[in-house]
Amino acid sequence: MLTDSDLQAIWLTTRLAGITTLILLLVGTPIAWRLARSRSWWKGPLGAVVALPLVLPPSVLGFYLLLTMGPHGPVGQLTASLGLGTLPFTFWGLVVASSFYSLPFMVQPLQSAFESIGERPLEVAATLRASPLDTFFSVVLPLAKPGFITASVLTFAHTVGEFGVVLMIGGNIPGVTRVASVQIYDHVEAMEYADAHRLAAVMLIFSFTVLLAMYTRRPKPARGD
Repeated sequence: MLTDSDLQAIWLTTRLAGITTLILLLVGTPIAWRLARSRSWWKGPLGAVVALPLVLPPSVLGFYLLLTMGPHGPVGQLTASLGLGTLPFTFWGLVVASSFYSLPFMVQPLQSAFESIGERPLEVAATLRASPLDTFFSVVLPLAKPGFITASVLTFAHTVGEFGVVLMIGGNIPGVTRVASVQIYDHVEAMEYADAHRLAAVMLIFSFTVLLAMYTRRPKPARGD
């Protein structure tokens, strides 16, 4: 049986992953659209910045976010001046860190989905005098629906599995920042291997189920005549 602290950590992890996914849907969609449509010189640098969390050690990203959001950082000074305190070692600090760390898992699938649409549907919409905004919501979004599903699933699952970034930014506060990955670490550190195994098994089953559902629902490519 999972302990009360395990269930609390699972709920906190699920909440964190859900909020992060929603935020990145709003933030990542325009970024992916610009990357898919732009031919400007800044496309390469912007794409590299978006993909940076894929290769950057989580501790490095967490360290710089900690400095930026801390009491002496620009974001920390701003939030403190607004009476909000500082974000490190809070749930919303985890949300900010997770949004940065999971950004490529949202943007890259969406960019691929937008690029696969091609120019023809957009040209047809333009001939019908559809505005760019109407074209995006009436044409682009329906055609890119599989990409949105893939991006959302990958972002949610990746956020669930975060460890280094959340530990750097959130620490290990029960009910506030102690997510499932940190809870497993605590069990192992305390030599509570049975508890660690049960919680790790839950996370393993969840991750496999999510990926299995995504891959089995992926449409098969059409065969040529």
